[in-house]
Amino acid sequence: MSEKRAKKRTEVADIDRSLYDFKKSEEGYERFDDGLSADIVREISAKKDEPPWMLDLRLHSLELYEQMKMPSNWGPSIAGLDMKNISTYVTSGSAQVDSWEEVPEDIKDTFERLGIPEAERESLAGVGAQYDSELVYHNMREEVAELGVVYSGIEEALHGPYAPLIKEHFMKLVPPTDHKFAALHGAVWSGGSFVYVPAGVDVPFPLQSYFRLNAAGAGQFEHTLIIVEPGANVHFIEGCSAPKYNVANLHAGCVELYVAKGARLRYSTIENWSKNMYNLNTKRARVEADGVIEWISGSFGSHVGYLYPSSLLMGERARCEFTGITFAGAGQNLDTGCKVHMAAPDTRASVSTKSISKSGGISTFRSSVVVTPKAENARTTVSCQSLMLDDESVSDTIPAMDVRNATAQIGHEATIGRISDDTIFYLMSRGIAEEEARAMVVNGFAEPISKELPLEYAVEMTNLIKLEMEGAIG
Repeated sequence: MSEKRAKKRTEVADIDRSLYDFKKSEEGYERFDDGLSADIVREISAKKDEPPWMLDLRLHSLELYEQMKMPSNWGPSIAGLDMKNISTYVTSGSAQVDSWEEVPEDIKDTFERLGIPEAERESLAGVGAQYDSELVYHNMREEVAELGVVYSGIEEALHGPYAPLIKEHFMKLVPPTDHKFAALHGAVWSGGSFVYVPAGVDVPFPLQSYFRLNAAGAGQFEHTLIIVEPGANVHFIEGCSAPKYNVANLHAGCVELYVAKGARLRYSTIENWSKNMYNLNTKRARVEADGVIEWISGSFGSHVGYLYPSSLLMGERARCEFTGITFAGAGQNLDTGCKVHMAAPDTRASVSTKSISKSGGISTFRSSVVVTPKAENARTTVSCQSLMLDDESVSDTIPAMDVRNATAQIGHEATIGRISDDTIFYLMSRGIAEEEARAMVVNGFAEPISKELPLEYAVEMTNLIKLEMEGAIG
């Protein structure tokens, strides 16, 4: 075999991120100074004309942030992240509009290239689009609004009739005391969505928010608050992307989900950040009696990721279903998983995750299941499967089970392996090329996850795997 051919067969091509890596000029944009101070926090609040209680929360969060130490004994190193070099607020200055034609051309071009308007026309009940620190577009179908559903920017909702509801719930599930980056979020949050679904309403189409961070050396700190009243049902989709720079970017958003008695919420996320991003996002749901939270989570990007969606099952027969996939390539260290807190009788949780690592990528799955003394007859199953595509990659599973009720039944299963040579040989004997055979195996491995994703994201994931596998022999 020639040296050239051997090299071709043993290289693993990096993903073609041309769909996401295009950049727009920041000329004419407003950008706050890098770093963090009380003056910057006050300036953000004043710019948004916030009520006094929000400014108080911001300043208290800043005090907590300054008191807390950077995490040093948990997960991947974040030593490359220096807040002195991060701008916490960048905006084009464009006002939020509800007509796509009114969005500025350069921003509109960005979202059109990402497929947002097309998705809105075809299958969504409502869409929000955030560019850097501010929402630039938000709209919802009239027939959904007539059901009493509220879907708007959270800053917009702070100045309307739902302001008391937001005050009651904002950063109550994820308080600023939670950890250092929750405190940072409380101090400088900007943008995000507010969803309110009245009792008994079944929203017929998904709602979607898309977050695009265009600026280099900046952070994005959107806040999503969803309240689903008793017996209601809604599917919320979240997408994220950013172009790649040679400086660190930061994502420290926050998601708070309230699922009332007998309600159901499906929350689907595809995080496809660039490989200079530190993704330190916090997501948490509170579920009451007979309520259901479904998490569908895909993590395909970022240099370092810390992501553990958490479910608090507080009412009898509350349920959590978590389905996730992580793809770690060269230069990526993705620490992902989920947490479940079972605090009532007959609660149920099902966790199923898959991880793929290649070219020295590091994928770590963590699960935390806590069964309190009140959780009589709790049931939980945790399944984690990892696939390594070469000898350089790393995959770990770190389960934690804290069971304080003897009637609970908790199970955990983890498998880590490589693609079987026998499987590849069999497929090749049927006339399938080696690269295609390996891609088929990886797609089959990921299929149980991808089938749970919204269609456009399932196609995106399949294409990503195909691109990642080009030239790979394992």
